Amino acid sequence: MDEPTVSVIIPMYNDSRTIGLCLSAALSQTYPPVEVIVVDDVSTDDSAAVAAAHPCTLIRSDVNGGPGGARNLGVRHAKGDVFFFVDADVAMSPDAVANAVRLLSGPEGYGAVFGVPDKVPLFPEGPIGQYRILQYHYWRKSAEGPVSGGFYALGAVTREAFERAGWFNPALRQTEEIDHAERLSAAYPMLLTSRIGGRLSDENRLAPILSKAFRRSRLRVPFYLQRGRAMQGMETGSRAFAAVLAAVVLAGLPVALVHPPAVVPLGLLLTLFVAVDFGQYAFVRRERGPAFTAFFTGVHLLMNAAVVCGLAVGVLEWTVRPSFRRMYRGVAS
Repeated sequence: MDEPTVSVIIPMYNDSRTIGLCLSAALSQTYPPVEVIVVDDVSTDDSAAVAAAHPCTLIRSDVNGGPGGARNLGVRHAKGDVFFFVDADVAMSPDAVANAVRLLSGPEGYGAVFGVPDKVPLFPEGPIGQYRILQYHYWRKSAEGPVSGGFYALGAVTREAFERAGWFNPALRQTEEIDHAERLSAAYPMLLTSRIGGRLSDENRLAPILSKAFRRSRLRVPFYLQRGRAMQGMETGSRAFAAVLAAVVLAGLPVALVHPPAVVPLGLLLTLFVAVDFGQYAFVRRERGPAFTAFFTGVHLLMNAAVVCGLAVGVLEWTVRPSFRRMYRGVAS
C-alpha cells in the first residue's frame, strides 16, 4: 500500500515576521509533504513576498475570508491524502508530519490528530507572550488523548474525514475550529498529542488577548447551548469553576478597598482559584520561578473574568437574537 501523501496548508494574514520560519519548518520535514500551500488572506504587509521566496504554492484570496475561508481555499487546491493545517505563526517540529501520518494510518481510525505547542516560544517573548505560551502548552498537554474540539493551528485531517465533515464555515471568524471539529468527531475519533509539536509565536499585549477571550467565549454560547455540553479535552468542570471564582474575586476588589475585612474571604477564593488547577501553577513555577508565577496568576484571573463576561453577554444575545442562536446551523461551501 502506498504511503499517504500530505498537503501542508497555511492560512496567512499579515504574518511577515513568522511565515519564513513556518515555511522553513514545513519544507524540512522528515516525511516530505507533496506540496506546501500558503493562502494569503489579503495581507497588507509583505507576507506574500516573504512566502514567494520559498518553494511553495502561493494562493492569493480575492477577499479576506478569515482562517476558515483561507483553509477552504487551500483544500480546493490540495492534492494530498492528508491535509496538515498549520498557522503561519507556528514552526512545526521536524517529525510533525511523519508522526501525524503514522497516527492517522494506525488501527484506531483517527480522522484528525492535533498537536501540542512547545513550552519554548518561536521567539523570545515579553511577559504576556510567555503567559500565553505556557498556558497554551500546559492546557493542551494536560488534555492529551481523545478530544472533540479541534486545534487546526497545528493538526492533520485525512481527506476522507474532511470531505465527510464538510467545509469550514467562513462566517465563523473566531470559532470555525470548534464547529468543524464537532462535525468531524461525529464520524471519526480525534486525538490531541504532544507527538505532533511545534513552536508558536503569540500576542504580547494584554488588551488583545482579553478581547479575544471575551469574543471567543461569547461566540461559544450558541455552540454549547445547542449541544448541551462542553468540548471533550481542555474544558473541564474545575476550570469552569475557576472562571467563576476569578470573576467573583475581581468584582470583590472594590469592596475590599472600602471594607478591608473583605480581603480575607477574597484571599480564600483566590487560593481556591489556584487550587482547582494547581498543576498549572506548579508547572509555571518550575519553568519561570515564583515571581513570574504571581504575574501569571494575575493575568489568568483577568483572562478567566473576560471569559465569564463573554459568556454572560452571549447568553443575553441568545435570548434576544434569533440569528445568534442559529449561527452554527449550516455550512458554507
